[in-house]
Parts: sequence; C-alpha cells; structure tokens
Amino acid sequence: MADDIDWAALQEAATEAMRHAYAPYSGYRVGAAGVTADGRTLVGCNVENAGYGVTLCAECGLVSQLHITGGGLLTHFVCVNGDGAVIMPCGRCRQLLWENGGAALQVMTPLGVRPMTEVLPQAFGPDDLAKEGTR
Repeated sequence: MADDIDWAALQEAATEAMRHAYAPYSGYRVGAAGVTADGRTLVGCNVENAGYGVTLCAECGLVSQLHITGGGLLTHFVCVNGDGAVIMPCGRCRQLLWENGGAALQVMTPLGVRPMTEVLPQAFGPDDLAKEGTR
C-alpha cells in the first residue's frame, strides 16, 4: 500500500498546511496531510490558544476535514514540523488516527512508512467498546 502513494507530494501538502499554523505561544508549527480511501487529500495545521491544554493539533484539523468532506477512512498520513521534517503524532493524535484510519493506515514516520499497528501497538478502539462488560 505504501508504494502507490506519492509520499513526497503528501509531505509537501503537510508542509504547506504547516505554513498556516497559528502557534504564537510555543512557536512550534505543525502540518498534517492524509489521503482517504476514495482518494481525497486532506490537510490540517495546529491552532494554539492561551489555554495550552485546549490547543488543536494538526491531526484534529485533518480529521475534522475528513468528516466535513464526507467521512471515510484515512489510508496514508504524514505530519511535519516547522522545518518540514517528518515527526511523530502525539499519543492523543495516534488514537485519533487509529479511529479514523484503523490498523491498515500507513504513516510516514522519521524511520519510514509504518502501519498504525506499529505506530500505536495494542490500540484501544471501537471494537473494544462492543465487548461484554464494557458498558
């Protein structure tokens, strides 16, 4: 699956999204880009505010765009810093990506393309909520 995507173009889309980040407090700008199963390219950037705990990650913006434009599953994803270098999503965002791409989501990492099963091993997801005793 990783061979059928133009990772350089996806990284450039994330870099362009990063240029629109609003990071006046930390100065740490982040951009994200992903591709859906039906071929849409989605982007997001981080948006800070004075209450750091409620800052929106780039991945949040991307997933919001996923749902606004028709939903579906992410198949490929990359996240970059202010220099355009590939970075890893934070833990909260890894969970968000799992729920919107699943185990098969391919993620560009600083060590190359990895499936979500390696990015978030032993993930908790919607299937776990359906198991007896969890409600």
